[in-house]
Amino acid sequence: MAAVDDHAVDDHAKGRIISDAPLSRPVPVALRYDPGFSPATVRFVFPGAVEWSFPRTLLETGMRTPTRRGDIGVWPCGRVQTVVELHRDDGVTVVQFDTTALLRFLKHTYAASASLATH
Repeated sequence: MAAVDDHAVDDHAKGRIISDAPLSRPVPVALRYDPGFSPATVRFVFPGAVEWSFPRTLLETGMRTPTRRGDIGVWPCGRVQTVVELHRDDGVTVVQFDTTALLRFLKHTYAASASLATH
C-alpha cells in the first residue's frame, strides 16, 4: 500500500477482463480511497484514466452476496474470486479480481478511516 497522504489509500490489484473472447486479459487496477474527500466512496482506476467511484459498502456486500447499485454490480464468484460489472452507455465491462486483494484494500480503507477519526 502506498499512501497518497496520511490517510488516503492507493492499493493496486490485477483484474481480469472477462469477455466473449476465448481468453480473458489481465488489467492493472488502482484501488483508491480518500476518507477526507469522501469517506463512504472507493474508486477503481483502470488504464487510460477510466475511473469508477461507488460506495464502499457495495464492494463489501458484493463480496458476500450479489449486489447492484445503478451502473455497478458486484458478486462473489466461487470461493476466491469477486466480479465487478461496470455498465456504460457503450457497453459493459466485467472484471474478475482475487477476493484477497479486495479484502486487503477494504482493510486498508477501514484503517485509514480509524486513523482519521483519532486525529
